[in-house]
Amino acid sequence: MESHPPLRSFGRLKSRPIKPRQAALMDSLLPQVRAPLEAFDPKTLAPAAREVWLEIGFGGGEHMAAQAARAPDILILGAEPFLNGVASALRHIDEAGLRNVRIHDNDVRELMARMPDACLDRVFVLFPDPWPKARHNKRRLIQAETLAELARLLKPGGKLRFATDWADYADWTLERVLAGGLFVWPAERADDWRVPPADHITTRYEEKRLGDCAPVFLDFEKTRV
Repeated sequence: MESHPPLRSFGRLKSRPIKPRQAALMDSLLPQVRAPLEAFDPKTLAPAAREVWLEIGFGGGEHMAAQAARAPDILILGAEPFLNGVASALRHIDEAGLRNVRIHDNDVRELMARMPDACLDRVFVLFPDPWPKARHNKRRLIQAETLAELARLLKPGGKLRFATDWADYADWTLERVLAGGLFVWPAERADDWRVPPADHITTRYEEKRLGDCAPVFLDFEKTRV
């Protein structure tokens, strides 16, 4: 059984009461789509899958479900500790009849530790909690340890997309990702990070514009050596 110190990158695990339909899905659907609780290779979950993607902190599941519906030949793993978000994601999965999504309803580090090297083709970290106060920056998801683990899991040339609407978090992430030498940033002009990528799916949360800048999209690639 994995042992981790408390993860500070997320706050409360539940807020408002979960709606009855979603609560029922927590009992019926979640056990069917939950990621394995022991060591596993994602490809064994869907041997015919063309690629395996991971979304860290999928919120209400809108982006994850839409990507899964768009690409049924790709297996998407999603991690989210916030129970209301998990319940919402299950509704999206159920309504769309998705068969290519697996959920880890807890600390993503538990999920990552169970998977082998170079098993992922793509990772999304979209609008994570910015912890904007300087004294709380240590709670941000993007840290050297997290990036090292993502680099371990991604195949050479694998993609990491980070999006935020907090300018300081964009700078923080760019500095730490490039400092580690594990990823490259192929952007060439401002539109490469200011304009949403062609395959991006905008969610209701993103549309609220709760940050201090327009959304920034940083697409990195795992080094090939």
